[in-house]
Amino acid sequence: MSIQSRLTPLNPEQMSDDQRQVIEAILSGPRGNLDGPFLAWVHSPQLADHAQQLGAFCRYHTRLPLRLTELAILATASWWKSQAEWQIHAPIAREAGVTESVIEDLRQGCEPDFEANDEALVYRLAQELYATRRVGDALYRQAVETFGEAAVVELVGVLGYYALVAMTLNVFEVRRGTNESLPFDETRLMEHG
Repeated sequence: MSIQSRLTPLNPEQMSDDQRQVIEAILSGPRGNLDGPFLAWVHSPQLADHAQQLGAFCRYHTRLPLRLTELAILATASWWKSQAEWQIHAPIAREAGVTESVIEDLRQGCEPDFEANDEALVYRLAQELYATRRVGDALYRQAVETFGEAAVVELVGVLGYYALVAMTLNVFEVRRGTNESLPFDETRLMEHG
């Protein structure tokens, strides 16, 4: 699968040693590929290195089950209308146990009818944080009581990291070279441009 973006393509013979090293670190890590924002970030190898380390933690090592991490990622992808982020993570979320109806409601920008209370809580926290840039006391207390303080810190980290991913993918128009249709309508997204 090819990746397309508005950035200048990097050819191996033109890459710096730092760029080669960070690509090798990404490829040898748990991800094993350069999908998503990494080909953008590698234009700044120091950013790429730090971001890929944070991303590996957020995706694979938090106290949250993968189902909730992927739900938080899809809530972020939906909020930012991030095409590649959605395309990468919707299948992972599905495999991790997020239901098809929740995935489709998120894609359409609708509040899902959650069967699982922990999923509803992750969604509400993400929505409140993105919409108001804060989380109210009652929701905060409920999240800490449900997940624990450290897991809530990590959840906010997941939301922040994947917002960075979404912004990177959107600004640099990173597209996965697939025959899959885009999850979000591009015509309505660029009305402000």
